[in-house]
Amino acid sequence: MWYGLLGFVLLLAAVTGYVLYWQGRQLQVLKEQLEQQEQLHKKQLSSLVRRLDNYLAGSMQMGKELHELREQFAPMPDKLLQLEQRDPGSLSFIEAARLVGLGATIEDLQHACGLSQSEAELLQRIHGGKKAVD
Repeated sequence: MWYGLLGFVLLLAAVTGYVLYWQGRQLQVLKEQLEQQEQLHKKQLSSLVRRLDNYLAGSMQMGKELHELREQFAPMPDKLLQLEQRDPGSLSFIEAARLVGLGATIEDLQHACGLSQSEAELLQRIHGGKKAVD
């Protein structure tokens, strides 16, 4: 009877040893997979950091250029006002150019701004973009 019990205990110990070995092996496989995932996440994170740095650098450059453009064009309304006050006749041309941008025809320009037909056609060609003159 002791031999049967001893055999059972040895069998139980062997099975337990095998289960522990198998679980240890599974743990090692999971550990390797976790390390691979960590490496992949680190690569993705560094890629995202580089992209963010590029976006920030581009945004800062655009901000500088926008600031320079604001400084460059800030005096434009005053200069335009000075030009309009210097030559009152040019006001009709400025108004005509604005009307062309809004889609006015040659006849509209002649009546609204007092332009000749050739002046109206010229403004239409200059400021009308791709619109053809009839």
